[in-house]
Amino acid sequence: MDTSQVGDTQASGALRSPQLSEGSQNTLACLVRFALANIRRRPERFVLSVLGIALAIACVTVVRTVSASFAVTGEDSLADVLPDGALWVVPAAGVHYDPAAEALIADGPAPDLTAPPGWSATHVLSGVAEINGQPVSLRGRDDVTPGTAAVGGALAQRLGVADGASVTVGGRPLRIVVDGPGQSVVVATGIAESVVGQQGWWVVSAPRDFGQRRDNAAVLSNAVGLPSTPDPSVRPDPAGAGLIYDTVGGSGPLTFEQKFSALFSGKVTGSTLGLISIIGLVLGFVIAVSSFLAAVTERRREFGIMSSIGLADEVLYFFLVESAIVFLAAYLIGIIAAGIAVALVIPGIATMFSWLQGAAMTAMFLPAMAIVGALVPVHRLLQQRPVELLGD
Repeated sequence: MDTSQVGDTQASGALRSPQLSEGSQNTLACLVRFALANIRRRPERFVLSVLGIALAIACVTVVRTVSASFAVTGEDSLADVLPDGALWVVPAAGVHYDPAAEALIADGPAPDLTAPPGWSATHVLSGVAEINGQPVSLRGRDDVTPGTAAVGGALAQRLGVADGASVTVGGRPLRIVVDGPGQSVVVATGIAESVVGQQGWWVVSAPRDFGQRRDNAAVLSNAVGLPSTPDPSVRPDPAGAGLIYDTVGGSGPLTFEQKFSALFSGKVTGSTLGLISIIGLVLGFVIAVSSFLAAVTERRREFGIMSSIGLADEVLYFFLVESAIVFLAAYLIGIIAAGIAVALVIPGIATMFSWLQGAAMTAMFLPAMAIVGALVPVHRLLQQRPVELLGD
């Protein structure tokens, strides 16, 4: 052989070797290309699988988004009622959240209460009034300057009013003072009483030297003769005088605010809507397994050839990559559809933050769905010998 030909051969081999080495190391890219090629061969199956799983993901995301929105609503409504470290003394009839007023409302008159020496107790009237044609939370306190109405920032935005404007409450014109981020109008006690009557609660604070002692509620309970609880899900006894909610003490890692938010969130997940989301999630699993099981059955001879030449592991990797592509596409379509649905149906509750929370919680189900969707049919495939897969 001519030396120049040998040199050319060596040179060409030197040029080809890095390319072969690079291709052999790029296993994931090869698997992705292989999965995309199979998707292009059966686009209708890919579309139907993605849409079916996306529908299940959308159902779960909608419920999780609404649940997260209600949790934020519960936390905000409680912050609108209580300052830090205060105890909440509610009437025997309890309180409820009014979705129209977007605030907590008392269901009866506050219990008779005489604060122990050194303690401060603020009597707050609470009810619903109509201002500018909209139902709003109206509260009355003795420390409000007569002739003014303290309006929360969120409510001022909802009513379209600004600081210094005038609003009529109980037939009296009052000057608006925008104060805080809440959803309530706070006026003098006499004005509020003419509209909501005696409905209300007490906000009680311990002496300053007590600090954030965890037994403040117990001390107040012994002094005034009312029961106390750190659990916001406990309702007052209708036959009793009232109930003290312990917002400072209690046991467990969760604060009273977190428990209150979870109570709001649980009403969504435990409702019919939550049941529908669970059914949708189960259907998503069924659709995933059925889709890949059909793909395995259709391509059993192809995978029989791969298994017979020692590529059984590549069969598993291929299905894992293909299932990841299917579920990623379904996830993106599902959360986008859920965000659009929530924004159109309940724009006043849902926020971008709650949608992101719902999407993140839904994403936790994806690895399990992808693994089950790929491993169940592949496991059935690999249980057979290659000669059985190659047969008719």
